[in-house]
Amino acid sequence: QVQLVESGGGLVQAGGSLRLSCATSGRTFSTYHMGWFRQAPGKEREFVAAITWSGSTTYYTDSVKGRFTISRDNAKNTVYLQMNSLKPEDTAVYYCAADTRWATLTTRNNGGYWGQGTQVTVSS
Repeated sequence: QVQLVESGGGLVQAGGSLRLSCATSGRTFSTYHMGWFRQAPGKEREFVAAITWSGSTTYYTDSVKGRFTISRDNAKNTVYLQMNSLKPEDTAVYYCAADTRWATLTTRNNGGYWGQGTQVTVSS
């Protein structure tokens, strides 16, 4: 069982930055691939970024490439999402997810375990 708790969301002006954190419980964090997703009001959940269990490979949706960076610290059981040059269209609830299958996160827009989400609001 893996429990995920996101933090770091908030209100920021366009062009600003935020860093989201996702702290996990359990001793098996380093065996899970991790992903970030977001859901804006009235829209479907959208994949944002993912990182392999070792941190050696990352993957991003096109709209955040060059602006967002996913990273992880297996010693701290935490995954991060550094978000720079934020735009109003980045406004959403951001969720982290964990899964042992890379394809589940990156192609199936899903995950085995989910956090409760953290709100990110970007004002214009």
